[in-house]
Amino acid sequence: MHLIDPNSTDFDRIRREFRWRVPARYNIAREVCAKHDRFAGRPAMFYENADGATRIYTFGDIQALSNRLANGLAQLGLGRGDRVGVVLPQRVETALAHVALYKLGAVALPLSVLFGPDAIEYRLQDSGAKAVITFGRHVAMIGAIRERLPSLETVVSCDGECGDADFWGLVEGGADQRRLADTAADDPALLIYTSGTTGPPKGALVAHRSLIGNLPGFELSQNFFPTDADVFWTPADWAWTGGLLDGLLPAWVYGRPVVAFEGGKFDPERACHLMEKYRITNAFIPPTALKLIRQVPKLDRYDFRLRAVMSAGETVGGELYEWGRRALKLAINEMWGQTEFNYLVGNCTAIMDAKPGSMGKPYPGHDVDAIDDEGHTVPVGSEGELAARVGDPVMFLGYWNNESATREKIVNGWFRTGDVGYRDEDGYIWFVGRRDDVISSAGHRVGPGEIEDCLLKHPAVAQAAIIGSPDSLRGSIIKAYIVLAEGHTPSDALKTEIQLSVKTQLAAHEYPRAIDFIGELPMTTTGKIRRTELRRLDQGDRETGSDHASTGAGDHHAPNLTD
Repeated sequence: MHLIDPNSTDFDRIRREFRWRVPARYNIAREVCAKHDRFAGRPAMFYENADGATRIYTFGDIQALSNRLANGLAQLGLGRGDRVGVVLPQRVETALAHVALYKLGAVALPLSVLFGPDAIEYRLQDSGAKAVITFGRHVAMIGAIRERLPSLETVVSCDGECGDADFWGLVEGGADQRRLADTAADDPALLIYTSGTTGPPKGALVAHRSLIGNLPGFELSQNFFPTDADVFWTPADWAWTGGLLDGLLPAWVYGRPVVAFEGGKFDPERACHLMEKYRITNAFIPPTALKLIRQVPKLDRYDFRLRAVMSAGETVGGELYEWGRRALKLAINEMWGQTEFNYLVGNCTAIMDAKPGSMGKPYPGHDVDAIDDEGHTVPVGSEGELAARVGDPVMFLGYWNNESATREKIVNGWFRTGDVGYRDEDGYIWFVGRRDDVISSAGHRVGPGEIEDCLLKHPAVAQAAIIGSPDSLRGSIIKAYIVLAEGHTPSDALKTEIQLSVKTQLAAHEYPRAIDFIGELPMTTTGKIRRTELRRLDQGDRETGSDHASTGAGDHHAPNLTD
């Protein structure tokens, strides 16, 4: 099944002629496994753990095992509308939990294994979760906060740790047949909490129909997915929209296998090994991970079979795009979307010319533009808040128990994303920065993305993040936090060299007047730079009188929270 004709060659014509077909009754579980009876023996998952142990699960396995689990969970009293936390990495239990919960009509609450007890407690308490499916140390972690979670009735453990119920015991005791919950397309399927970079995390309630809304962009960002040989992989955590709705679930809609790797912290060498070993053809790789792969020596020793890579979460930028053409032998398809309103804008280099640095064009079925504060579109080339038309099937149902926050996001029929950007004369969308990230310096409005992209062109720079640092003369100065590439050490001379490269390649008013060399950049669990944390580090420097242009290696060692 394709929503887009794979023989199409004109992106703009596809957009003009596309029409949504959303049925009244719809359930994600049917789409990702229950309808695949005709190829029950086809591989659905190639699983590998950090020790190299592997196993293959077929679509028939996923269907039968998720039926058994759904029946077991029903015996625990779980059913339609119940929120159930899933705190698991990339492993078969994670996928089975999601499919089983959809079959019950319950609401899956994906939570990252990187979360500490405070983050877990906030989300379980705010959602009123009735159960949690987890593993290992997280069982004890949840046990320690359980008295503050009055709605939580059951902890299901996946690996024999002391919980209220054993995951595989529920599977073994459940019947392998299960009637699918008769859910409406608008019924909730997921409750995904935003990363909370600009305030307390909010729960985005996502409907079953949202999966349909993701498919046009998925097909095109993966250069007309699927072909018969396609194998999909992403290092992105399945606990967030990028890993789940941009990876696992849409790949299974089309009956193609995914690679699941349970390996902990992202290892670029291991990632290259996986892509070669499993002959991965299609991938979603966030920019942070691509930048780490970029540092792998002798990358050409790997026999990659990649035909499409989509990237999102941070700006890809022209430098990383050109590296992809050279090193991966393909044009990276940058995409843009949000938890609340996903897979909106992107590229399909199979049929359209990418503009390096641009996020692409709105995918079929999505109406996106830059607007002013009153919700009116701004002229071509003018900056505004990027927004999407409401009524789109991919749009979320609203923030959990927070109607006022939902209303605040909508103006004049547009959903305000909080991102600043503009549309050019060819219809391409360009990202400038988050509203809170745009820097006003000496009368200039400067976005971090272009400067970060320029910094990456310097051979000494592995990763970079830009913030505005308060300044009495200019309002703000541009400050760079830089992770150096292997073989380079901090020095005043290197700092000056980097500053000069931005002055000459970009603009004199956009060079970083302050540079901190840092051990690691702080990241959200979705792979985005936590600029709020960098601002706190900068504030600490200013309060203690530290030199703005600090060059000490590892002056700050921020936790690495990349997926």
